[in-house]
Amino acid sequence: MEVTLRAETGRQPGSRASRRIRRAGKVPAVVYGKGGDPITVAVDAQDLYRALHTEAGANAIINLAVEGGGTYTTLAREIKRHPWRGSIDHVDFIRVSLTETVVADVMISFEGTPIGVSTDHGIVETIKNSVQVEALPTDIPPAIPIDISGLGIGEVVRVGDLPEMAGVAYLDDPDTMLATVTLPAAEVALEERAAEAAAEAEGEPTGEEPEGGTAAG
Repeated sequence: MEVTLRAETGRQPGSRASRRIRRAGKVPAVVYGKGGDPITVAVDAQDLYRALHTEAGANAIINLAVEGGGTYTTLAREIKRHPWRGSIDHVDFIRVSLTETVVADVMISFEGTPIGVSTDHGIVETIKNSVQVEALPTDIPPAIPIDISGLGIGEVVRVGDLPEMAGVAYLDDPDTMLATVTLPAAEVALEERAAEAAAEAEGEPTGEEPEGGTAAG
């Protein structure tokens, strides 16, 4: 999905100037890549938010209309957010070509309720919720679905289990774990105590004399 975003030039470098830009409802940014010189710009904060919250998410193709400098096809990268407000403090835009592949992080959509959750009271533990892919900018999916409904307790879904998608190459190791189903800590503790109790019971003396009776004194 492509969106258009206007960018103003002429912003001054430095943290003080950046604070003034943010107070004015804008976000400091820089445009670079494809052999061109970096350009420092500022974009409207609300327009940037809308551009990054389309169906394509952070991988939306942004046609950045730079004041007095033409329009560049870009992707937003290095999005820095305020530590507790969550607002965007700075963003890098990289120039891209629609005919050349790029590397992008794509979120994974875990779909379905695992058997280990519905029947064995397990919980889904997410180990990694995104995967790195290489694709043309127009082929980057908004998310990658993976059905985890068949997972039982202790079973794992890995990068190698992700579905094949036209024009998309996964760059992560196929053995990289994404999610697993585990028992809650309380149930694990109960099972361990039950196992210990059973082991102790097996090791307790029965009170019977050993075969052959006692030795004569």
